[in-house]
Amino acid sequence: MALWLSERRREAADGTLDPAYGSGLARVPGWADKRRESEDEARWHHRLAQLAAYRTEGNDWPRHGNTESEREHTLGVWIHMQRYTRRRGELDPVKVKLLDDAVPGWQAGRTRGRRPRR
Repeated sequence: MALWLSERRREAADGTLDPAYGSGLARVPGWADKRRESEDEARWHHRLAQLAAYRTEGNDWPRHGNTESEREHTLGVWIHMQRYTRRRGELDPVKVKLLDDAVPGWQAGRTRGRRPRR
């Protein structure tokens, strides 16, 4: 069934879905939703909230290498990818605004050099 539904989703996206299938499937709530995209979007917002909490705790920007914890590594990789995607001009402007509001200074991040003393 999942394979059949996946094929109908693909046909709908291509504009080749048979109208009989289209009218029948239109009665099923969310049939055309792409689960992976919605999960990715939810994960993005969850990581943003985690990063905001991490910074609120008084931590410097998380690193993606040579980290002290798995949490720092996960957040470091995530923010690194946001910066990279932004530099390439591929980060959604809405997400840029959300990042700017939640964690100001995210684009510059940590200054190079040694870790600050604690």
